[in-house]
Amino acid sequence: MKYKQGKHLEEFNRLYREMDQIYHGLAVKMGLSDSAFIILYTIMELGEGCLQKDIADWCSLSRQTVNSSIQNLKSQGFLSLDSGKGREKEIFLTDEGKRMVEEKIFPVMELEQSVFEEMSPQECREMLKLMGKYVGKFRKKAEEC
Repeated sequence: MKYKQGKHLEEFNRLYREMDQIYHGLAVKMGLSDSAFIILYTIMELGEGCLQKDIADWCSLSRQTVNSSIQNLKSQGFLSLDSGKGREKEIFLTDEGKRMVEEKIFPVMELEQSVFEEMSPQECREMLKLMGKYVGKFRKKAEEC
């Protein structure tokens, strides 16, 4: 049995999966799990000293997944945790973690930026506007389920 979906949704889902596969391939080339890649990437977006809950919220990952990956990255010597408010732990890169980010995460960020720079400002705005609209509508309908 196959669900008959509209051609727009089918193409959107295909593109979404293709992007996910591209990032997975990049993580594999770097010797990282998908979650380790996204956590290191997110630390660069949010800044060192961010909290596990901030990463989970920013990445839409479960806190359990984030905690597990952070513990793995810590045991590999890439991250350190310092006490924050209450039970919160602030996350920092070790020197080895900083080297890894410079070698593996920054090049991906630069690659992404170069793609946006190949698009016109109008194309970028339109893509982000429409994606934001889709996500907002989808979130609302998902909450109503």
